[in-house]
Amino acid sequence: MIYNINRRKFIELFSYGCCGLVLPSCSTVPITNRRQLSIYPEGNINNSAAKAYENFKSKNKLIVKGKQIDTIKEIGNRIEFAVSNFFLKEDGEDPTSNFQWDYILVDNDKVKNAWCMPGGKIAVYTGILKITQNDNALAAVMGHEIAHAVAKHSVERASQALTVNLGTQVADIFLGGAINRTRNTIGRSSGMDIFQLGIFNPFGRKQETEADYLGLIFSSLAGYDIREASKLWERMSESNKGKEPPQFMSTHPSSKNRIINLNKWVTEVIVKYPPIKRA
Repeated sequence: MIYNINRRKFIELFSYGCCGLVLPSCSTVPITNRRQLSIYPEGNINNSAAKAYENFKSKNKLIVKGKQIDTIKEIGNRIEFAVSNFFLKEDGEDPTSNFQWDYILVDNDKVKNAWCMPGGKIAVYTGILKITQNDNALAAVMGHEIAHAVAKHSVERASQALTVNLGTQVADIFLGGAINRTRNTIGRSSGMDIFQLGIFNPFGRKQETEADYLGLIFSSLAGYDIREASKLWERMSESNKGKEPPQFMSTHPSSKNRIINLNKWVTEVIVKYPPIKRA
């Protein structure tokens, strides 16, 4: 059966439907208490990440023995313990309880990076070790990446992308496709996506800044000297000199702003989040 419905009524019903989807799907980031959208089930994303992680391991050269990988595992284990015990003590619920922790060292000096997949799958590239130079700086890097997983940033990004795409499609029904035409026109003339610049990049920078803050806390809880974090970014800035894009074009804050934030937070974090020692 086909029902006739006017534009105002359609928007009204659609709004109710969106509220029904979005409101029960809000969660809170641990410690920062920022409200976030979580439409995708975390378990599904963790399972997909685990498969992608195994595929990545099979296609890349890994260093499985030696001091470097032993140090990475030791730092990871200390952060695991500290984070888990902190949340159990504070909230009674550990957001990492369903993580299947694993650590790999990728033999690639050209890549100055590390990442943590949802569910605690962590990779460190040998290239970043030339920047970290010590355990405290490496702990800052790993704490940051683990923070992304604890804060469920992947779930949030997937949820945001879904809502933006859905909202655009509905709006374009009543605007005769004006949004997509504008997006395509600007994209062809400038090579830039207005959604990427105006929505996704700023949102990505917000998550990165949050991970910087949480990562500092996790490193401090694990007993590392978090004053090394800003020095790490000074070295990273020097390494990327002339290669770093303007902040508005990136999903990451500039090195300069990261250093400013880290120096602003360091005293507070040291005082409020002292090391949790093993018995």
